[in-house]
Amino acid sequence: MDLSKTVIDLKENPNIEEFGPGDTVRVHAKVVEGERERIQIFEGAVIRRRNSGSSSNFTVRRITHDVGVERTFPIYSPRLEKVEVVRRGKVRRAKLYYLRGRTGRAARIKEAPRQR
Repeated sequence: MDLSKTVIDLKENPNIEEFGPGDTVRVHAKVVEGERERIQIFEGAVIRRRNSGSSSNFTVRRITHDVGVERTFPIYSPRLEKVEVVRRGKVRRAKLYYLRGRTGRAARIKEAPRQR
């Protein structure tokens, strides 16, 4: 069997809203602790989104107790319960790695005007 020609049928999760870099999102992810499974919410700014088929992912960054925490989520993962956009950000680049070196007011992202 030739595995190089295997086709994976990607089903888009209807609970994932449309979002991009600079947006503040609230990610509901399933976490397994022993035999129990619960939903953990991770809220922060999207600093990158990588669209590449089945390996598409996005990275969310937030500051917790003066420490920057980044977490990368695969978009097509069954562990992703839902993604809701809290606010839209107005940014001029696709990857916001410069936010890693900034804290406080310098790390703020302007809010984009609301789309109708």
